[in-house]
Order: sequence, then C-alpha cells, then structure tokens
Amino acid sequence: MSTGPRKGALVFILVTMAIDSVGFGLIIPVLPSLLKELTGVSAGQAAPWAGYLAFTYAAMNFLFGPLLGNLSDRFGRRPVLLFSLATLGIDYILMGVAHSIWLLFIGRLLSGISGATLSTAKAYIADITPAEHRAKAFGMVGAAFGLGFVFGPAIGGLLGDIDARAPFFAAAALALVNVLYGFFILPESLNAEDRRPFEASRANPLGAFLQLSKLPTVKWLLLAVALFHFAHFVYPATWSFHADARYHWGSKEIGWSLGAVGIGFTIVQGGLIGPILNRLGSEKTAVFGLLCNVVAFVGFAFASEPWMIYAWIPVSALGAVGGPAVGALVSARVASNAQGELQGAMASLQALASMTSPILMTQIFSHFVDGAIGKPFYGAAFLLAAVLTVISMVPLRVGLRAR
Repeated sequence: MSTGPRKGALVFILVTMAIDSVGFGLIIPVLPSLLKELTGVSAGQAAPWAGYLAFTYAAMNFLFGPLLGNLSDRFGRRPVLLFSLATLGIDYILMGVAHSIWLLFIGRLLSGISGATLSTAKAYIADITPAEHRAKAFGMVGAAFGLGFVFGPAIGGLLGDIDARAPFFAAAALALVNVLYGFFILPESLNAEDRRPFEASRANPLGAFLQLSKLPTVKWLLLAVALFHFAHFVYPATWSFHADARYHWGSKEIGWSLGAVGIGFTIVQGGLIGPILNRLGSEKTAVFGLLCNVVAFVGFAFASEPWMIYAWIPVSALGAVGGPAVGALVSARVASNAQGELQGAMASLQALASMTSPILMTQIFSHFVDGAIGKPFYGAAFLLAAVLTVISMVPLRVGLRAR
C-alpha cells in the first residue's frame, strides 16, 4: 500500500472476528428455547430445525463467498467488510424479533449471503502483510475468533436467563457498533492499480475454482485445504454426541470441554504460532500442524476414560497452527488482485465441508455406536477424520513441490 493502513486497521479486523464468534456463541444457549417457542414442539423435535438453519447459512456462504471475494477485488475490501458487518447486525435483529420460523430462515439466508467477513478479512490481511508474516497474522485472526467463542456462550447463557431474545440484540449491537468503528477507522487496503475488473464467470464457486486451478501449485493446496476442513468438522458434528454416549457427560461437562478446546486454540494461534513459524518455517509448520491433528484424532478415537479427552486437547490445539500455515502458503502463490477471489473460494470450500461433513460424520458415529462391528465403537468418526487428514498431506506435498 502506498500510504499504509491506519493504526487501528488490524485491530478492527481482529475485533470483527471476535464479534463474529461472540455473536455466534451468544445465541447457542438460547436457540433451543427460541425454536421450541416458534415451532411449539419439544426440544428433540426442534433440533432438526437448528440443522436446517445451519445448512441454509452454509449453503449461502458456499454460493456467494466467491461473489463477494471478487467484488472486494474490484471495489476494495473496506466496503465489503462494512456491508457484511451491517447485514450481520440486521440478521441478529431479525432473529431477535422473529415470531415465525421462516423469519429466522430469512435472517440466516441474508447472513450467509453476506458472510464473507472472514474471507474478506483475510484478503485485507494479505494486502497489508508481507507473505512471510501472513501465517502469523492469520493465526491472530484464528485466536480472536477462538477467544470470542470461549466467552460468547457464557455471556449468552447469562443474558438468556433475562430473556431468550436478549442475546440476539446484544450480538446485533456488537456488530453495528463495529460498523461505526470501521467506518471511521478502517482504511482501504487494496490500491486502485491492484484492482481488477469484475468477471461474472469467476464470481461463483465453480468459476473461482476453475480460475485458481490454472495455477498448478494452488489447485493441489486447495485440495489439501478441502480435505482438512472436511476432517475438522468432526468436532462440531460429533463432539457432544460422543461425550454423551461414551462418558455420559451432561451439558455442563460438554461446555467445560469445549471451553478448554477454545482456550487451547486461542493460546496456540495467538501466542505460539509465531515462535513455531520462526523455528520451522511455513511449510514444516503446515506439516507439523496436520500431524498434530492426526495424533489428536486418533487419541480422541481411543480415549476410553473422560480424563483422556483433556490429555489430548493440547495436542489438538497445537494442530491449530496447520490451518494458518497452509492458508499463508496458498496466499503467497496468488496475485494481489486475486486475494479476494482466493479467500472467497477457500470460504466456499469451508462452507461445502460444513454442509456435507457433519452428515457423514454423524452417520458414521451412529452406525458404529450401534454395534456395526459387534460392539460399540465410539471413536469411528474421529478415526475417519485422522485418515482424511493423512490423505490431505499428499496434495499438500504435491502442491509444495509444484512450480
């Protein structure tokens, strides 16, 4: 950048990520009661509606992530970020005032369409950060997101005791206040000379993937990213069910374990990723992170006692260095005027994984818990995640060698 971003730019990005995760975490404790209120059914019967809402958000994210990424390459990151945040605030307000289930779906649809906050934020960071420092910067984004997710559910639970809709309005206020902060603080990161014309053929998942696949290193790295995301969704898909079935944990025990996971990820991505990168470099850090994930997945799969879960959480947390490192490796291989397209495509990959992986992981979990091998095997989904992560190292290796 010719003038460089003002001092508050990176702070804005980190606060944005924290607000995203806090806002998401705020509504988790009260969503069941709101869905029961709107549908008039029991908690068990209302649960599928939560899945449909999550699918709606992920599907819109998958379809529209490349569009907003391409728009940010044409018009700049700032307007897309502010638009996404403002729409997120409107979404929370809609959910807070909703008196029908369909209004909730409209809110999730709008939020999914504008949900390029993460991808555009990463494109912004790619604009203002030298390639050799991007993995650390991406790690800080992950740490901010993890920190928000640690505190979000706790705050949402407290507000939910006052009123089931209070967390939605709190999340809306956070998002809209950050819009005002960004309007006055956030400078544009993409120079006019680095922008490119908007092309509809590239502003969709297929077009973006086809465009990026022309770069031999990038297509293999994107395949590695896709496999890693697919494996990693074993956590939100099966963690609670696994803990309930295997250890007979209640919501409190599950909440404590998820809090430990969030704290571990925040410590690693916020404090340890820099020293690890300095010692190993981006390529070895990516491999190290994937290996840690493999070990953790296998550990969770065979953790026969509850305390073993906590023993493997630090290993899983160390695996959090892998995502930022791989993201930095891909980003370094793409031109500055296509960073938005790249991050949009990567957001679509993550959204696609969030749509499909939970279906497979929960089916595998259910199949093996019911005694598919003669007796219950509670860790089958985690073992599958380990296998997929091992497989992801093949395209990673090929992509790093390709020139």
